[in-house]
Amino acid sequence: MQRSTSKGLFELFSSMRFAISLLTVLAIASVIGTVVKQNEPFNAYLNQFGPFWFPIFEKLGLYAVYNAGWFLVILAFLVLSTGLCIARQTAPMLREMRGFREHAREVSLRQFAHQAELPGGLPLGEQQARVAAYLAQQGFKARSDQREDGVLLAAKQGSASRAGYFLAHGAIVLICLGGLLDGNLPLKVQMWLGGKQTTGGNQLIADIPESARLGEDNRSYRGNVFIPEGRAANVAVVSLDDGILIQELPFTISLKKFHIDHYENGMPKRFASDIIVTDDATGESFEHTIEVNRPLEYRGVTMYQSSFDDGGSLLKIAGRNLAAGSQAPVLEIEGRVGETLQLNHPRFNYALELTGFTPFNVEDMGEGARAAEGAEGFTRHLGSGARATDDGRELRNIGPSFTFKLRDEAGQAREFKNYMLPIEQGGRWYLYTGTRATQAEAFRFLRLPVDDDGSIDTWFALRDIVFDPARRDELARRFAHTSFGDGEDTAELRKRLIETAVNTLMLFGEKGYESIGTFIEKGVPQAERERAADVFVKILQGLVWEAWQMTREQTGQAPLAIDEPRAAYLRDAIAALSDSLFYEAPLFMQLTGYEQVQASVLQVTRSPGKPLVYIGSLLLVLGVFAMLYIRERRLFVLLKHDGNGLVTLSSNRKAIDVDETFERHAAALRGLLDPAAPAPEATPRGQ
Repeated sequence: MQRSTSKGLFELFSSMRFAISLLTVLAIASVIGTVVKQNEPFNAYLNQFGPFWFPIFEKLGLYAVYNAGWFLVILAFLVLSTGLCIARQTAPMLREMRGFREHAREVSLRQFAHQAELPGGLPLGEQQARVAAYLAQQGFKARSDQREDGVLLAAKQGSASRAGYFLAHGAIVLICLGGLLDGNLPLKVQMWLGGKQTTGGNQLIADIPESARLGEDNRSYRGNVFIPEGRAANVAVVSLDDGILIQELPFTISLKKFHIDHYENGMPKRFASDIIVTDDATGESFEHTIEVNRPLEYRGVTMYQSSFDDGGSLLKIAGRNLAAGSQAPVLEIEGRVGETLQLNHPRFNYALELTGFTPFNVEDMGEGARAAEGAEGFTRHLGSGARATDDGRELRNIGPSFTFKLRDEAGQAREFKNYMLPIEQGGRWYLYTGTRATQAEAFRFLRLPVDDDGSIDTWFALRDIVFDPARRDELARRFAHTSFGDGEDTAELRKRLIETAVNTLMLFGEKGYESIGTFIEKGVPQAERERAADVFVKILQGLVWEAWQMTREQTGQAPLAIDEPRAAYLRDAIAALSDSLFYEAPLFMQLTGYEQVQASVLQVTRSPGKPLVYIGSLLLVLGVFAMLYIRERRLFVLLKHDGNGLVTLSSNRKAIDVDETFERHAAALRGLLDPAAPAPEATPRGQ
């Protein structure tokens, strides 16, 4: 029973169906690994797939398919299956390659699809000599079998096609072994046995525990090295599951200078790193420039130019108070990317975490994109990964941006993305600021209109007046005076307009247009709502226009006259005032200057299985060519004393020229066996 079970398992694992099933699963996994970007931060996957599918895909290991345990197990079983298949088929295959089948019986030969009768008339010895010479001339290897009634000449050519079987199957074994060696299998074993475990990425390298560190003797890894300009690094960060491991390198990499060239529209076209590599063992150093698709290999480690990032740029920020009626001075802030600054203020206490800086942002600014996206849809940030396009999009560099988080005393943080320069949309210019509560969300953008000087000072001055409860009465009186003058006959109208204007400012100061809409829905009949909304909008426009005039008086400027550009600015300003009430930040952080520090991100890999994969790929190509283009054919010529000869042909594949080939050989042999025909020269073909 035990022997029967072992034999059954051997036949199962060495069967073609089992190997094809494993290959099918690996092919599907490879497609998934191509479609789903691998080894990204988990927050990116959560944002992409949502809270339902994210944990399911995580359990399946789809975020690192090629390092997943089940993928490595399937690779191991494929190696086992293919190896057993080779072992199982080697002996019979070699026998088939070496054998001539010269003992085939006439009955069997007459079952072949290709057969023809041969004439007699010549002595048997001469017939055999002529046929043997012809077979040698045609490139066949032949062996004869003497029989009572005659002789059988069994010839073959193309037996090397069966070597393609061994080459192809051996190639699969080598490629899979290379994949196992490069698939962090030793590391997986260490983690399964409890020797190593990942740690969080939000800590200093010096604080990483020993259990999350990999020594120089680790033979297989793939990690990233982050190096700011003028700095050095001798460790790589290996992302694994939801944590990281630190891989020690046998050398130190120093970044002298990072270069980046751009196309005219701002997209990067080339980036490269000038590095100095110092061997930790010998102290020897050398310089090298790494570019995309031009890696450097040293001491078995290959270094690729992967990407680039900010290396701690110095940012100069103007913090503008968003508290209603604050009229507070601008808060001047300086800090480097990666730092956390404490913002102490009588009204709030926040920590400012500077998380990123991008000196260029390439966006599609075409008319179609703007019409489709609008202000809230301004979320497609191509950034450093932008690619060229020929589909009519208008790609443009819209300038620097920086990202930061504001964290309150309770530890709750909100993320922001602010652009430094105004952006043109629809002929008007805006300063954009985006906000989101979590990284799983997309940024929602608030656009602040800039004035004729390209500044947002006017908008902030309007905000200080419109949202200041202490100035509502003054603003309402000025609006009523402008609307009805100072005459006694309009006193009652002015009084009613002042009351309406004050109420409008109160409503608008709560939640902007949302409060006014709620008031109309609850207090105005259905038939009158559209007219009431128009009245509120006109009152708001008049109040904000009056606030604009007040700001000019305060700065000693002449009053403005209304025109279409100023009316458009007024509408944009009111919309921004309404939206700013949902901004959920005490300050608007405006980037006023920066001193950029660039950083290079190098991918370092040690791949001991790479030679095996290359050799396996070569063997696979040779094996496929051998099986496809080397045709094995066997020709059997039966010569008999009574003159009733027979010729048959067998082929390992039904090719389109088999019939023609057989007819050619049969006709040639019939001609050779004609007593009047001359004997052929026994010269092999090709000589």
